[in-house]
Formats: sequence, C-alpha cells, structure tokens
Amino acid sequence: MKELAKRFIGEDCIIYPINSFDGSLHGVIKEVNDRAMIIENPSGELEVVNLDFVTRIRQYPRKKNGKKKSLVLD
Repeated sequence: MKELAKRFIGEDCIIYPINSFDGSLHGVIKEVNDRAMIIENPSGELEVVNLDFVTRIRQYPRKKNGKKKSLVLD
C-alpha cells in the first residue's frame, strides 16, 4: 500500500479507512512513510492515517472543465 500511496502525493484524494465514522477522509496527501501517511484536509489541518487501516485511495473526481464534482457517489 505504501508504494501505491506514493503515486498520489500532492494529489487531492479521498481516502477510505476501515474505521472512519463518516466513511472517508478528503485532502491532499503530503507525505507517505513506512506505516502512515500525512493528509492536509480542506481546512488546512494535518491528519495522520495508519496505512494498515486504509482500504482504498481515490483521486478526487473532476468535471470536464477541471472543477471538483460537488457530489461523489460510491
């Protein structure tokens, strides 16, 4: 998972951990270490997520004109 997460450094992503209350985390992946990754959420706060609990990483979907989609259904 570490090598795959490194592909998304600097990208705005949706991260799906196993034990999240709201279902997903949104933000820009800043750094990936051996066991964790640092995410900067839209409000500018940093979060650390254990890679052992991440099931999916998805680049935030965008419209044809490059703007973020307002509704993301999974």
